Amino acid sequence: MTAAANASSQYDVVVIGAGFAGMYTLHKLRALNLNIKVVEAGDNVGGTWYWNRYPGARCDVESLEYSYSFSDELQQEWEWPERFAAQPDILKYANHVADRFDLRRDIQFNTRVKSAVFDRQTNLWTLTTTKGEIIQAQFCIMASGNLSLPRVPDFKGLENFKGKWYHTGQWPHEKVDFTGQRVGIIGTGASGIQTIPVVAKEAKHLTVFQRSANFSVPSVNYVLPPEVVKKHKENYKQARAEADRTPFGISGYPPPTKSLLEDSAEAREEIFEKKWNTGGNISFLYGYKDVLTNKEANEQLSDFVRRKIRGIVKDAKVAEILCPNDHYIGTKRLPLDIGYFETYNRDNVSLVNIKNAPIVEITEKGIKTTDAEYEFDAIIFATGFDAMTGAIMDIDIQVSDGHELRQKWSEGPKTYLGIMTAGFPNMLIITGPGSPSVKTNMISAIEQHVDWIFDLLKCVKESQYKRVEAELEAEESWVKHVNEVADSTLYPLANSWYVGANIPGKPRVFMPYVAGLDKYRVICNEVAAEGYRGISLVK
Repeated sequence: MTAAANASSQYDVVVIGAGFAGMYTLHKLRALNLNIKVVEAGDNVGGTWYWNRYPGARCDVESLEYSYSFSDELQQEWEWPERFAAQPDILKYANHVADRFDLRRDIQFNTRVKSAVFDRQTNLWTLTTTKGEIIQAQFCIMASGNLSLPRVPDFKGLENFKGKWYHTGQWPHEKVDFTGQRVGIIGTGASGIQTIPVVAKEAKHLTVFQRSANFSVPSVNYVLPPEVVKKHKENYKQARAEADRTPFGISGYPPPTKSLLEDSAEAREEIFEKKWNTGGNISFLYGYKDVLTNKEANEQLSDFVRRKIRGIVKDAKVAEILCPNDHYIGTKRLPLDIGYFETYNRDNVSLVNIKNAPIVEITEKGIKTTDAEYEFDAIIFATGFDAMTGAIMDIDIQVSDGHELRQKWSEGPKTYLGIMTAGFPNMLIITGPGSPSVKTNMISAIEQHVDWIFDLLKCVKESQYKRVEAELEAEESWVKHVNEVADSTLYPLANSWYVGANIPGKPRVFMPYVAGLDKYRVICNEVAAEGYRGISLVK
């Protein structure tokens, strides 16, 4: 790589996003003595945990696992208060990391990238921000996140609503007080399931609008006992090594060896009950080895949860509306909750089934369905994200030879390893489509990607390569492999955001690589060991 010609606008590497991926990329690549600039749309670090401040926001990976492993000093000094960390604690952690490793001096906040163009003559990316600023770099690294472009409500008449409305992914920084208010919430995905119990305790009345019933399991969250933390910290090295050998990048859950249908009904029930009371979605889906591949096995687990819902929710009609029957458990993201189903026993909570009576429009007073009009002081949209590709496709990415990413990905994303896409040189994606990403511990996935990219850029610097590009044949082979792995499971059968089903007009493609982070890590290491097989390195 060449030294930057103009430190104010030209760099060796520009990184888009200052969440956990962008922060670790900056920290790691500094060891190569590169001139790096991170640009971030928000006014601080944290990524998804900066934006998602909605009531009840919490991670579904245990906090002692959902943390960086690159610094043992960081692991030892940071204290997580709860088993499953709440958003404010995760954001504090992100800020602590930024301060501890002096990251902010290379991060430019309040900067949203509008377009990025690669010139094959100069081998430079030229980024243009929404403010008209020009930034150039040899390499562009997309650390823009998998769940970072909220699906903004497209309901007719929203501009007419006289009350206040909120999106869970764009929540105000100051606390929103719903005391004494009539509140409507649309959506019962993970963010809705976390928000509903909290708002129900404040609001005068909460009306939940549900299109599709969702499975959810208890988090069984608690304040971490000091002895548990002490033991985990003493064994962090072993725990991280164990996590690296698992599909989910999480230690403490030995892989199941038995098929569900091998067990008697009584034995199955005992395991289900134990998993339900233990808490956590990994634990719950990891009791048997065939829950996500065998329809009959999955149905046994699905029915267990339905029976739990019917046992918790007192109104039989409401319970039936809340029982999912349109997808296999685990094929959509399985939320963790704190008293979600119990919330429907409150006198101030109502449930509206908008599959039977769809929303027609937002009116001045509230929400109108085909059956009735509901009056609200506030409306919450828990309508999710344009996941995995949204934040990348939000930027107009082109190459001087005519390649356009939006055009290339118009029928679904195509990548090599989820890290590169053919035709777009010197662009690297962290936890992109075609990698394990959202189907594993995101921080484990991020560290694996960034470490691999570090080795690639070290090779580029030492050998003075000008251009790095995925080969089309290697990409096509990888896409085929990703699809074959997905098709061997039940995942593609669900209308989930994994396939973009929540975004009208988005091509239906199952985007994550679900063979597991452990198997994926081996493949990536083999690609590097073979001189970056499938990647063209140009001097």
